[in-house]
Amino acid sequence: MHYPPTARLLLVRHAIAEERDHFARTGQSDDDRPLTDKGRRRMRLAAKGLRALIEEIDLLTTSPLVRAAETAEILSEEFGGTSMEEVELLAMGPADAFLSWYRTVAETGLVVVVGHEPYLGEWASWLLAGPAADFMVFKKGGACLLEFHDRVDPGKAVLHWHLAPSHLRALGGRA
Repeated sequence: MHYPPTARLLLVRHAIAEERDHFARTGQSDDDRPLTDKGRRRMRLAAKGLRALIEEIDLLTTSPLVRAAETAEILSEEFGGTSMEEVELLAMGPADAFLSWYRTVAETGLVVVVGHEPYLGEWASWLLAGPAADFMVFKKGGACLLEFHDRVDPGKAVLHWHLAPSHLRALGGRA
């Protein structure tokens, strides 16, 4: 029997950003490392693919790091100007802090989190299979949709889908 989800969480890794070593030579903080033009182009197509899968976003959140915020802006544009909220712990928060935060917003509807590896993979693995798990990896611009059917706890998520950016771009009309 299929139960309707009580909470839905869409995890999205930021799109292709400037190379870390190259950007470090500018003297700027890695927190300020932006998306490349190619990253922006590809994410716009991936966002169209997400739009084909999801009707609306109820809460769009992002790590404050520039590459994640720029990715979230692209999603916001595709979804009709959905407002974004920066959440500090999405930059590198431990799983238990992430879960505590997510529980405060889970009833909002579809919550989108734009963040970074390895944290997204760790959080998704933990939510799907519990504390001993670490098996999910997100490519830049990739996404997965998790659903919770009875309660929001580690090991209680159900994987609805996990798509690479190329899959999302194909859904958006271009590979």
